[in-house]
Amino acid sequence: MATVSEQPITAPRPAQLSRKVTGIIILVAAILVVALFVFLLVGGPADDAVPTTLGFSLNSFFVWIGALNPLIQIPIVVVLFAAVVGVILLLIEYAPRPGRAYFWMRLAACFLIPVLAFMVLRPYQNSVVYVVGIALLAGAILFFADYRAREGAGYVFQLIVFMAPAAILLLIGLIYPAISTFVKSFFDKTGTQFVWFDNYVWTFTNPYGFWSVINTLIWALLAPTIATAIGLVYAAFVDRARGEKFLKLWVFMPVAISFVGAGIIWKFVYDYRQGQQIGLLNAIITWFGGEPVGWLDAQPLINTFCLLAVFIWSQTGFAMVILSAAIKAVPADQHEAAQLDGASAMQRFFNVTIPGIRSSLIVVLTTITIAALKVYDIVAVMTGGRSNSSVLGFEMVNQQQRFQSYGHSSALAVVLFLFVLPLIIYNVVQMRKQKEIR
Repeated sequence: MATVSEQPITAPRPAQLSRKVTGIIILVAAILVVALFVFLLVGGPADDAVPTTLGFSLNSFFVWIGALNPLIQIPIVVVLFAAVVGVILLLIEYAPRPGRAYFWMRLAACFLIPVLAFMVLRPYQNSVVYVVGIALLAGAILFFADYRAREGAGYVFQLIVFMAPAAILLLIGLIYPAISTFVKSFFDKTGTQFVWFDNYVWTFTNPYGFWSVINTLIWALLAPTIATAIGLVYAAFVDRARGEKFLKLWVFMPVAISFVGAGIIWKFVYDYRQGQQIGLLNAIITWFGGEPVGWLDAQPLINTFCLLAVFIWSQTGFAMVILSAAIKAVPADQHEAAQLDGASAMQRFFNVTIPGIRSSLIVVLTTITIAALKVYDIVAVMTGGRSNSSVLGFEMVNQQQRFQSYGHSSALAVVLFLFVLPLIIYNVVQMRKQKEIR
């Protein structure tokens, strides 16, 4: 009689959490971490609180090392940096390995590292609860996400440990200052009274803020256009000409000069005084019987165009070098095909060369535009912002350092960021398009 083969009976597997549920759990825990961190920052240390430390803190370390001889400071910093890098590399190396020992190593690291980091950075009695809460939640998120990773335990842990140093520096040096600046732009100059949009109204109505906005827009529109156009024409005409390297060297030399140096050089060119002229421009004018002109005080906008000429002079070489390399990369057979079709040199330039270097043109234009939006040195050295020649980058610093008006300074910084933001978005879109084409 035939017998039915018995299948081994296995215990049912526990229900697995879906990716959606896992994401919700991680998101809720991350929101709690952010909330605790905000409460920690807003609460601040109590005046009579007794410090609770691990025996040392980051502040005490800087105080201690600052009192040492510089020759002793250097090896100590190098050794500590090497030790931190060594620990990170060790964790990255052992993170993805299977086994009970590595499981406990990851678990301990997930919880101990955040606790140690927060205790070193903020050793105050009234913040211990927040520190422990943040550390435990951060460790739980990391361990849970790592445990649920499709690539296997250790993948997320390795990824986060590898990215943590750069992410922390980015958070401290960029994200937190940006948020703080945006918040301060709604407060008065002392940072204590909420004034809504008064600082932004001042930016567009007060002469200091109004002219800084107008001049910045002029810089952003004219500087990249003129510098790129001159650089492109020069690169096209000099390309493969006799003495090409020598001719390009003369145009590129100003790029090696700092904006401060360029400002000092051109300040002598625009120099104005009664009697004998030492400024090159006014010397030429007086030779022809004219009267000297105070170029850096001439209004309206004349002094702005004088400053703009300095910036264009220093950026044309950069545009020329990039575009010259791009022109050389355009396939020669395209030019030959256009020439056989009867296209003139001008038609080949606009219909073959320009489309072939489009990506390089975008890079040059956006790079010079961003540099023009945040220019400071040329204005500070040549005019100090007088005679309505200020720009946002200079006026932002001027309001903070000279007038101690942090609200106005922050509002100017936000406006400057809004001017730069479209360029950033445009570059991101272009990069994605190029990535799709590739």
